[in-house]
Amino acid sequence: MPPQFADLGLPLVHAGKVRELYDLGDHLLMVATDNISAFDHVLSTPIPDKGVVLTQLSLWWFEQLGMTNHVVSTDVPDAVVGRAIVCEKLDMLPVECVARGYLTGSGWTEYQQNQEVCGVPLPAGLHDGSRLAQPIFTPATKAELGEHDENVDFETVAETVGEELAAELRDRTLQVYSDAEKIAHDRGIVLADTKFEFGTRADGTVVLADEVLTPDSSRFWDGAAWQEGRLESYDKQFVRNWLLHESGWDRAADAPPPPLPAEVIEATRERYLTAYERLTGSALVL
Repeated sequence: MPPQFADLGLPLVHAGKVRELYDLGDHLLMVATDNISAFDHVLSTPIPDKGVVLTQLSLWWFEQLGMTNHVVSTDVPDAVVGRAIVCEKLDMLPVECVARGYLTGSGWTEYQQNQEVCGVPLPAGLHDGSRLAQPIFTPATKAELGEHDENVDFETVAETVGEELAAELRDRTLQVYSDAEKIAHDRGIVLADTKFEFGTRADGTVVLADEVLTPDSSRFWDGAAWQEGRLESYDKQFVRNWLLHESGWDRAADAPPPPLPAEVIEATRERYLTAYERLTGSALVL
């Protein structure tokens, strides 16, 4: 898929599934598109305003968390106002830093096979949606576009980046998750799991980067529904469910997913906006 903001006239550094990075000299311009990905595919139908939700919610979380992060400025070209930031150039670490406070998704799948997730043993008798006794660090490799991320254990991360840095990534991931989980809980949202990316400055400082705690990188559930045993999501799980159960798409085949119908696009957009509004306490200005 060609970059969507090439007409900015800036050198393109990287175009990922959702974000495009442009060179500003000392810094980068990071633009969030309205693309949505699922099962390692970028879908052909975007979700209107999604990029604005991701950027603005990330900025809100960065303010709440107080951890060193990559944001330099929100002074960006008019064409990408609201969906872009100026950020630091970092040496990004090749690890998806995942924290889980609840058992679901690929963690639930792995648990059913061997009663552990990424090498972390868990007690018997858990079910999809169970709250864990304490959050766990369940990292994954960062795959190239079109390839599959792979869940790995802590030892694999240590072999990749070194024992000391791996421990710092684990501790920072669990600390940010713990802080964010409390904030979300107070707003009636269950933060089931989330993933972070970190980079390092030239002096070795570890910096929280990319997006944080958005409906793309996290699972948000309605707290009241979870108490009743239902998993009502405000994230892209809605799209995943449609693809798996209603679209007729064969995930195991080589064919790309079908376009999303209008009603799924609108329902997904509403879920993203609801996540923003419930967490921040205000409507998103579009």
